[in-house]
Amino acid sequence: MKFPQYCLLTMLILLQAPAWSNNKADADANRVLRVCADPNNLPFSNQAGQGFENRLAELLGQTLSEKVEYTWWAQRRGFLRETLNAGRCDVVMGLPSTDTMALTTQPYYRSSYVLVYRTDRDYEIRSLDDPKLKHLRIGVHLIGDNSPPPAIALARRGITDNVVGYSIYGDYREANPPLKLVKAVAHGDIDVAIVWGPMAGYFAKQEPVALTIAPLANSAQDELPFAFSISLAVRKGDEAMKTRLNAALARQRDAIHALLDTYHVPQVEGPKKTSALGL
Repeated sequence: MKFPQYCLLTMLILLQAPAWSNNKADADANRVLRVCADPNNLPFSNQAGQGFENRLAELLGQTLSEKVEYTWWAQRRGFLRETLNAGRCDVVMGLPSTDTMALTTQPYYRSSYVLVYRTDRDYEIRSLDDPKLKHLRIGVHLIGDNSPPPAIALARRGITDNVVGYSIYGDYREANPPLKLVKAVAHGDIDVAIVWGPMAGYFAKQEPVALTIAPLANSAQDELPFAFSISLAVRKGDEAMKTRLNAALARQRDAIHALLDTYHVPQVEGPKKTSALGL
């Protein structure tokens, strides 16, 4: 008696199914989310995985069923050229959404530069137009030879002689170089600091004295923005990766907001059309 052909086909499928299943499991286990990040740049990232961008990478890796693997690289001039665009990784966790050197996802948060001062000083400063700033010692981060937008705005207001520059890179042999500016406020070395929001929120909570953090709003005379939307970045042309990351960001929207709150990231509203994540 001949074995019916459809029965033979069914048996072959059943016999091969476990192998297919195992192969799929092996393939899933070998999928990798390759991330380039700075090993000494809290609150964003460090080699111990303590930054919110580290935790975001792990969250997205779990969502995509991919293991996170890092290429560590100091975030200096040429960072994108030497890492993402050189093929050392597939994603960078935090980049301004308008950056033209990479392809950016939907923003996952929007923050601004902030004013930081000791709460016990009762300055109540909310704007660079406050006349008190003409007489207080003001600290700003310098990025190499470049000044951030608020420092340029101060100069255009004629406020320069009482401004002190702190290198954002600092001594890279020490942990968290940008922390020095916030500590200078806490110790009274300067009266007011102008700091990128995520740095200010994270480091201020670690100081023994209470520090006020006031998001800095642009005035009509300010040409450069003080607030920026932040996205993930992939190589130009990698639309498939961008689509996958956008879907993961949308799926984890609530968890991402909770993560940012844990790190005391000041968030500001932006144009509603800029984000599918409601930022």
